[in-house]
Formats: sequence, C-alpha cells, structure tokens
Amino acid sequence: MIGFLEGEILDKSPGLVLVKVGGVGYQVHISLQTFYKLPDPPRTVALRIHTRVQDDALELFGFADQEEKEVFLQLITIPRIGPRMALNILSGISPEELREALAASDVKRLSSIPGVGRKSAERITLELKDRLTAGPATRRAAPQRGERQDALSALLNLGYSKNLAEQALDKAKAEGANTLEDLLRQSLKHLAK
Repeated sequence: MIGFLEGEILDKSPGLVLVKVGGVGYQVHISLQTFYKLPDPPRTVALRIHTRVQDDALELFGFADQEEKEVFLQLITIPRIGPRMALNILSGISPEELREALAASDVKRLSSIPGVGRKSAERITLELKDRLTAGPATRRAAPQRGERQDALSALLNLGYSKNLAEQALDKAKAEGANTLEDLLRQSLKHLAK
C-alpha cells in the first residue's frame, strides 16, 4: 500500500494532481482543501496517501496533512459514503469545521455541501458525532485513530477477518499498545493463539 508520496507536481487541477516520483507519474485524487494548499507546478510536494484497491482499479487519494486524511478515513467507514463522496465532503468543509458541525449536530451545514443530502448529513452526524468532535483533546487523540486504522488495514491485508482483527486490536490497546508497531505486534500475538 502506498501511504506517502513526495515528488514534483507535473499537473494540478481541482480534484486531481499528477505527481512525478522516480520517473513515474501518479494520478492522485485530492479535495479542494488540499488543492489550495499545493504549490503550482513544477514544485516539490509531499502528500499523505490512502490507497484503494479494487478488482479493476488502483486509486490514490492524497491529503496535504494527516488531519484531513484521518477525517477522510472516518468518513469512508460510513455506509454509502465512498472515497469520492468523502473527498467531496472535505472539499466543502474543513476538518475543523466538520468537527464543529458534528459537535453542534448541524445537519443543515452538512447538507449545504454539494452532493450531500439531508439523509446523508444525518447519517454522517449519527455515525461520526462521538468519533470526531471539536476540541484539543480530539486532536491529540487523532494519531492513535490513524495508527489503529493503519494497523487494522495491515491485519486485513494479511487475511484476517475484520471482526477478529478489531478484537485483537482492542485487546492490544487495553494492554497499553499505542504505536503502530506495538499494535501490530500485540494483535498478531492474540491472533496466533
């Protein structure tokens, strides 16, 4: 899985950027938030990447910062919110504004984003209100969510079922595992039993 790209921007447009890394050009889907943070070509850029593998395609989704990537990963866990819809949401609202809207249960603000109807806004609020809320405590905890998500992705790629992987991660977390390496090491010990 590709998790990070650093290279030269060859082309940049709203929603898509072409990054040259080691002689290979990678097309990366981006939100408008990331688009506005990127320099104009030809400049060097570093992007956090979420790789999506399907039967017929490999897609890369890029983010200017870790916070936006973590919010994206939370959004795609919601039923019927795919990666493209999550990018659309992040194009219409910053991660901090999303946290504030969720904390206030502001369905109207979420449904004002193009492509997000009232039902989708209600579902997002219901699913993410407890996971993404405004405030400094959430920001400090954010890397742990990202590390847990990365550990879960690694265990799923190793062939473990989602249910077993999540149970093993919960046990590892309860034993004090905080880093990605510790989460994986202790989770694999539980899964090997």
